[in-house]
Amino acid sequence: MEYKFKYICARIYFIRMQAESILIFIVITLSVLIFFAHQRFKQLITLALLAVIAVITTIWSITVFNDGFNTPVIRHISLSGSGGLILTIDKLSAFFILVINLTCINGLLFAGGYLKHYYTRKKGLNISIHFFAYLFLYISMLLVVMVREGLAFLIAWEIMAIASFLLVIFDAEERQILKTGISYLVQMHIGMFFLLIAFLIVEKDTGMLGFDALKYYFKEGHHLAVFILFLAGFGIKAGLIPFHTWLPEAHPAAPSHVSGVMSGVMIKMGIYGILRVVFQMQNDLFAAGLITLAISLLSGLFGVMMAILQHDIKKLLAYHSIENIGIIGMGVGIGMLGVSYNNQSMIFLGFGGGILHILNHSLFKSLLFFSSGNVYQASQTRNIELLGGLMKRMPYTSVFFLVGSLAICGLPPLNGFISEYLIYSGMFSNLSGLDFKGSVIVVMAIAGLALIGGLAIFCFTKAFGITFLGEARTKQAEEASERDREMLIPQLIPVIFIAAIGIAPSLFVKPVMDLIAGNLSLTGSGPIVTPENGSLANISLISGFFVVILTAILIFRHLHLRNVPVKKEPTWGCGYGVYNPRMQYTSTSFAYNYNHLAKPVTGTKKDINEIGEEEIFPSERSFATHTGDPVKESIIDKPVEWSWFVLKKLAVMQTGKIQHYILYAFIFMLAALLLTYLKII
Repeated sequence: MEYKFKYICARIYFIRMQAESILIFIVITLSVLIFFAHQRFKQLITLALLAVIAVITTIWSITVFNDGFNTPVIRHISLSGSGGLILTIDKLSAFFILVINLTCINGLLFAGGYLKHYYTRKKGLNISIHFFAYLFLYISMLLVVMVREGLAFLIAWEIMAIASFLLVIFDAEERQILKTGISYLVQMHIGMFFLLIAFLIVEKDTGMLGFDALKYYFKEGHHLAVFILFLAGFGIKAGLIPFHTWLPEAHPAAPSHVSGVMSGVMIKMGIYGILRVVFQMQNDLFAAGLITLAISLLSGLFGVMMAILQHDIKKLLAYHSIENIGIIGMGVGIGMLGVSYNNQSMIFLGFGGGILHILNHSLFKSLLFFSSGNVYQASQTRNIELLGGLMKRMPYTSVFFLVGSLAICGLPPLNGFISEYLIYSGMFSNLSGLDFKGSVIVVMAIAGLALIGGLAIFCFTKAFGITFLGEARTKQAEEASERDREMLIPQLIPVIFIAAIGIAPSLFVKPVMDLIAGNLSLTGSGPIVTPENGSLANISLISGFFVVILTAILIFRHLHLRNVPVKKEPTWGCGYGVYNPRMQYTSTSFAYNYNHLAKPVTGTKKDINEIGEEEIFPSERSFATHTGDPVKESIIDKPVEWSWFVLKKLAVMQTGKIQHYILYAFIFMLAALLLTYLKII
């Protein structure tokens, strides 16, 4: 009887695996329908196909999280039921799957409204390629977090790069966008080259190609150089300094729903790779943690410092992606230092804060990019200097952007506060128990994170104030109007999660702590997280009380004003009888003092023709400031300019005469023969 029961269970499991494989193959096959469907149905077909995979992978993820242990779910994607592509879903993979599913479904919902006005401007093939690439970006990201074998992982990594490239160049009619897309693709391939070298080095020592080989490779000896190769390869995708240069260009070039997905989850694939490597490391954790912490701190500071100076709202948000990747990296770095010191509070709170911030950032950053998409479509500009007064014309978008701004600044009672609170707690925990070197490192990290938070508040005060408050600066802003429900409802979804994590953080923190315990083979998160659970419970109570009070005030205001005549007047003009939008702060003037202090880092340049002493009646003048990316200028622009100069000099060899080309070949063979004879090669 027992044998029959086991046989039946095994048979059901086999049939279920076959059904899942068949469903996935059907989805991939039916994806070609996107090219044949009518414009109005392309998004719906993509959404339906994506939803099928999302349901299957979500079930896998929930199964893993419901397991008290870190037992992975293994799936063989094959029509025969065995062999084929092997997918391994542990709690780390499951966490990323849930984040990918939520963000990609929401992004596709927003795309339905955002792309409407493109249907008359773009050919059907362009729209088809866009949705097809979106679907395969989603599938490739899922494969990245589920595949452990090295070659299959790199293939999925490459599909992810190509699909996102096609999404970035959606408006490739603009030459600059096409150049941006090519630059992005080149840098992604450089990152893959680093990963390939690292995997090959591991294979040479272990005979295995993939993540499963890392636990054997890192078990003996010191392999910090290989970790740095992985950090560089994954860091390019994540946007860590100095590998960030593609990010501030690609995000503004892409449509807003693509920017939300790229910033919300795609760059986190780099963080996934770093975590997958870190969780296998057994030596050099102090040095590796220190490197990770230092690069992440620099990324956070540089990202927020550059964001403050941007006038393009999407470029501003792109630099904040670098900042938040830095915050995530700081949590990972603190966790690594905790492992090296065998300090479980630092381990759980550092890694926990960093991993939770992955989810948090995906929520508020996608929300902010969607809101900026609303602003762009309503005003046809991303330059906040040309906006103003949009809160009167776009009230829902304004509220959504405000919620995202408060969350990204780490202010209670929203989700950004919770993950940053955990990272702070990880740094403060047992600070007195560390040695002098460790204490200095942690204190510097605390100061750096506090500075990042303060600058983020300054930046979003500017971004929200200049864009949505005051009076309209241009006719574009005056004529802006609220977007329809198709573009507003997808923004409500992340708002709900942002509030839920802020008000009930324990529900989201506990699974993250279990994830860490499982991947690091720790005894359990209970004894470590219990003190923080008390704090989190208090945070929940205070946040809930705040929400209740705020709701009561708003209801009272509504009831009070319902029967009272309300007069609407122009925004107060500070005593001026005739108000002019030019009296308001501009983006440049708001950040003028900061710009002056940060000039040694940001390298801001002024474009102005100074008035000479001899000019009694000065002519009309203009003033502008230009802020480039000093890291990009030094590590990319200058080498490219030098290479271009050398290639132009070498172009003299292109004479068009066949005898010269035969001579070049002869010289090459002669040189090769000589070097071989001298045993140089």
